[in-house]
Amino acid sequence: MNLQLPSVVQAYFEISNGDDISRMAACFHADARVIDEKRCHQGIEAIESWQRAARQAFTYRVEPIESSGEGDQLSVTAMVSGDFPGSPLPLRHVFTLREGQISSLEIAP
Repeated sequence: MNLQLPSVVQAYFEISNGDDISRMAACFHADARVIDEKRCHQGIEAIESWQRAARQAFTYRVEPIESSGEGDQLSVTAMVSGDFPGSPLPLRHVFTLREGQISSLEIAP
């Protein structure tokens, strides 16, 4: 990654690209939520399950290309490429950070 991102956000992208899913617990608050493809995944177990399901469904790579932030929010545009329909696809990842962890993440085109 060429961007300077907070360590938890960088770790999230490393996990998305194949690193150990159990690292999610260190990145996300216990009550965190992820919204992806209009579905909400609440809590660490649900977030880990979401990540496992994505890996089983497709082979992909996520490369952050641009970021901007204000306050506790960080928006990262990432190019996602892989064996899924519409690849490659730029996706916007909007992170809300709290106490050095991710409290919410919304992923959308």
